[in-house]
This record gives sequence, C-alpha cells and structure tokens, in this order.
Amino acid sequence: MTDFVLIVSIVSHGKQELVTDSAVRAGSFGGTTLKGRGISSNSIVAALGIDSVKDVVYIVCQRSQESKIRNSIIQGLSSEKKHTGCIFTVGADSLLRKEELALEKGELNMNQNFTHDVINVIVNRGFADDVMDAARKAGAGGGTVINARGTAREDDERFFGMHIVPEKEMLIIVVEHSNKDKVMNAIQNLECLSEPGSGIVYTLPAESFEPLGRK
Repeated sequence: MTDFVLIVSIVSHGKQELVTDSAVRAGSFGGTTLKGRGISSNSIVAALGIDSVKDVVYIVCQRSQESKIRNSIIQGLSSEKKHTGCIFTVGADSLLRKEELALEKGELNMNQNFTHDVINVIVNRGFADDVMDAARKAGAGGGTVINARGTAREDDERFFGMHIVPEKEMLIIVVEHSNKDKVMNAIQNLECLSEPGSGIVYTLPAESFEPLGRK
C-alpha cells in the first residue's frame, strides 16, 4: 500500500470550492481544479449535446490523512442534490515535495480488493464522444472529458509510437471492477483507435469510491 494517495472529486461546475474548502478544514493544503465536460449516461441527452460542465479536483495527501479529508468532502457536499458527483482515490507511487526537494516512494499492494476502476482514455480531439458511446453500450455510465494538448508539434518525433497531435481529449470513466474488461474490449475495437498511435488507454484501481450529494 502506498504512503500517498490522490483524491479525485468530479463534481458539478461551481462546486469545486465546496470540495477544496472541506478538504482544507480536514488538513489538506489545497488542490488543483480542472474543468471538464460531463457526458450524460442518458443517451438521448448526450445525443442532443446537452452535456454539463464538470470540475475535477485533484488533492494529494498522505494516506494517514485520506479518510479524514475524504469524509470531510463527502459531508461538505451531503446537502447538495443527488448525483452531484463522485469521489475516489488512487495510490500515488511517489511524491516530490518542493519544500523539501525530496522524492518519497511507497509500494502499491495490488492484492487489495477494489470495487471500481478508473479508465483513462487519451484521444485526438473530437473522438471522446465516440469512445463514451462504445463504453456506455458495454455497461458504463457517464464520463468526464478534459480538454488537453500534446507536448510537441505535429512534425516532431513519435513518442512511444504515437504521433503527437496538439489537440487532445482525456476521457475519465469510472466503472465497476467486474465490468472493466467488457468496457475495455468495447473501446479497443473502435475505428478511431484502429491506427497505431491513435490513442492511449490505461486503467487504475479506484479506492474508496463514493457518490457525492444526497443519498
């Protein structure tokens, strides 16, 4: 088990301050917020383009603080409407702390039982909806899209065989562990990922998954 964890909260736009304020009250030093686009689990809503803006909040902390911070966030959003978002954690293998310039490492115990997995898909911009559609047909719910960019020009060298295109989309999908392989198989058969280097897909075990808002 690692010494550090990354707490990830995906919430409706404008609720990020509730997350960070709750975390700070529990001893966190703050977090980083990214703006994303939620893809509805309702296929009709998604087809009409009525997708919601999401805030993705990343908070790194020591594992000994995890429970206190996570519970504070859950409590802080407990009066919000149902399906306000979700929270989960992933183990951080190492942490570079600027104030000490020290790299601290931990060990991940892969024998731990996880109920959910996080599927991360990085594709060229414009294809995240195609990926989400395939994932939904395989049993996934909704997902969150974060706009991103490559780290080099289109005419630069290939990186791990993937031609670097500046405009990217990162799709985050949380699925039940028992359904991960089915969703992954559906994604890998997509035409937009058929060419070598057209995208990257990886998964992480999600610890302590919990929906946010009223139960």
